[in-house]
Amino acid sequence: MLTVAGATIGFGATWRFPYLVGENGGGAYVLTFIIVMALAGVPIILVENVIGRRAHADSMTSFTGTACGKPIPGFWKIVGVGGLIGAFGILAYYMVIGGWVIAYIVNIFAAMLGVGGLDLSQPVGKELTEAFYSEHIENSPFSIMLYTFIFVVINYLILRKGIIKGIERSVKYLMPLLFICLIVMVIRNLTLEGAGEGVAFYLTPDFSKLTPKLFLDVLGQVFFALSLGFGVMITLSSHLSAKEDMVKTAVITGVINTLIAVLAGFMIFPSLFSAGLSPDSGPSLVFKTLPIAFSEISGGNFFALVFFVLLIIAALTTSLTIYQVMISVLYERLHIRAGGAINLTLLGVFILGNVPCVLSSGPLKDVTIAGRSIFDTFDFVSGNICFVLTALGCTLFAGWVLKEEALAEITNQHSLKNPLIRWWYPYVRYVVPVIILAIFIYGLI
Repeated sequence: MLTVAGATIGFGATWRFPYLVGENGGGAYVLTFIIVMALAGVPIILVENVIGRRAHADSMTSFTGTACGKPIPGFWKIVGVGGLIGAFGILAYYMVIGGWVIAYIVNIFAAMLGVGGLDLSQPVGKELTEAFYSEHIENSPFSIMLYTFIFVVINYLILRKGIIKGIERSVKYLMPLLFICLIVMVIRNLTLEGAGEGVAFYLTPDFSKLTPKLFLDVLGQVFFALSLGFGVMITLSSHLSAKEDMVKTAVITGVINTLIAVLAGFMIFPSLFSAGLSPDSGPSLVFKTLPIAFSEISGGNFFALVFFVLLIIAALTTSLTIYQVMISVLYERLHIRAGGAINLTLLGVFILGNVPCVLSSGPLKDVTIAGRSIFDTFDFVSGNICFVLTALGCTLFAGWVLKEEALAEITNQHSLKNPLIRWWYPYVRYVVPVIILAIFIYGLI
């Protein structure tokens, strides 16, 4: 359960969720997110769980073989291919954001040692944080390349130990550490002067903010936060025991993901309002705005360091499982040795994905694809196209191809009696595909 939860808790919960809350007026977004997590997120987790455990295979092989006594048409493998492309696209820029976070950790730690870096021990202004971001992130491609490489190496060392000894054992310690760090930061920030205004903004729903755009933004965030459509849940579920209660696992995953995201908000918004900062600064909220808030509190360097360490832990629990999607295909389908599959995956993503994304803010900044930088193109194609179409394919596959076999799998061959299962099958067969199509059309528009 911790491994599955860790796979869904990364930058989606700790970076993307807070800035979307800030952009969408606070409480209304939070309330909608919780509702949509229950009505869409958890049911689709179960879809991918069913597909993965039924096949006990990688995210491509899971769409082959037979179902209900009939051969599965070959075109369904496209769904698995879409998940692989999405996983590659996410890792291409995700690892680079990890490099940014390490850059902040290094520079804040340097300031604590008194050897330069980003000093948040006394109040700083927006000009300083923006200048730091420009100098050390946007215009330092080679140092970011090094930090990204360090993050890749950390993933490599854990992946070499395998699913159980590597990923599962690491997450067993990383997830509680993440939770402890969050609690410490939440308690600290809730005691700040003026924190009440931030809590009020965060929890008080302004129903005038409930627009079609907000609902669709929330749906997209639920998909991103739960790693749906990347083949992650299919890959992890292929290792599940036939006796595992997948409904229980899916519900707990949704609850933990929501809890971490909500806690991240309690950590961020009190500090922003305490420092008199605007919460709607968008994707740069964590990197440009939040350091200002830390500088306004006693022990700013320490708490900023804890926060960015928390970010890298959250990112690590997700990146490990996304890498595993690609590694599993090379190992199980192409029969490449486990070590070779890991080397090929991490090296391929680094050279073909991470390096171009890093250079897109440097030597390749003038290279655009449909008006987007290389970094933004990876983000758009994987997040707005691949993962949505893959999730759509998964729901159609479970509802219209597996049919009774999907029901048998989710009930452990009809041995589990859960009232949620009664409506799950018709819900994912008829309702969820419509929801996903709405997200896709909105994303294209």
